[in-house]
Amino acid sequence: MLPATSGADQIGRLRATRAALASQEQAGLLQLYSLRSSLDRARSRLARVQQRLDSAQRDRNTARRQLRIARRTLAIADARLGAQLRAIYEYDRPDVLGVLLGAASLDDVITGLDSVNRTTASTGDLIAQTRTARARVVRRLHSLTRRTARLAQLQAAAAAAEATIVGSQAERAAYIASLRTRQRLTGRQIAELESRARAAEAASTVVTVQAQATKSILAPPPPPVQPAPPPPAARAPLHPGPGSGRQLTVVATAYSTHGGTASGLPTGPGVVAVDPTVIPLGTRMDISGYGPGIAADTGTAIKGLRIDLWFPTLKQALSWGKRTVTITLR
Repeated sequence: MLPATSGADQIGRLRATRAALASQEQAGLLQLYSLRSSLDRARSRLARVQQRLDSAQRDRNTARRQLRIARRTLAIADARLGAQLRAIYEYDRPDVLGVLLGAASLDDVITGLDSVNRTTASTGDLIAQTRTARARVVRRLHSLTRRTARLAQLQAAAAAAEATIVGSQAERAAYIASLRTRQRLTGRQIAELESRARAAEAASTVVTVQAQATKSILAPPPPPVQPAPPPPAARAPLHPGPGSGRQLTVVATAYSTHGGTASGLPTGPGVVAVDPTVIPLGTRMDISGYGPGIAADTGTAIKGLRIDLWFPTLKQALSWGKRTVTITLR
């Protein structure tokens, strides 16, 4: 049989522990939602970098094909020019003399010599153009190679950031699961202690009544021992993440209803309804006169520089009412 005071004190401590665990779970859910938003942004960055990398690799492959074509063209043109030069030195010199001796006029001589010169000049021009094109392709290929290397580094950094956030998300989810398990265990302990306290109180009452019945049947039974009220649960602080530090002046309206939010989180301390076109969901903030919060809900009436703040009781919500406050985005 437990003493009434010690049992009540233990139940009070367990209730305070359970309330603190619930507050920590709420904070963990807000942090988990913030991680989800960060993960979405990291995956979007990774997808954009991957698209740029794919485009650079396609351009690089195209440049490589152009370089191979230019090299083959240059090799063919070099071979053709060599053959033409050899033909000029081996065969054309006697023909030139024959042209001079057999020409009917000076025009025939000039026409014959121009034909030989035009053939070699045409091939020389082709070689010069091909070399210029090859140099241009080589420069572009080097530029694309450097660009591909930079994009590959960005891709690796984005992938590492995604993996880090995924790991943090898994750790936070495991932490929340452990908090819920501890809450269930604490609830069972409270129920067991309350049951034992009720049994002890009933036994004590029976003994007392039997003892006093010998003196007076009308004697009132002793008043039941009231368990000590549990101390108020301290809300786990929310630590705003890194951000811009931008300040906004907004109209803040209070509400105290319970339910779900646009992000899937339940309403609770720190849950703020915003206009997502002004404040993106998942943004952490400090609210003057209220404390830390996170943008995790929306509403048809929340447009522009307006927010809604959750309070645990209607009295607190009415006390806040509607105010103009300054918020600092994190």
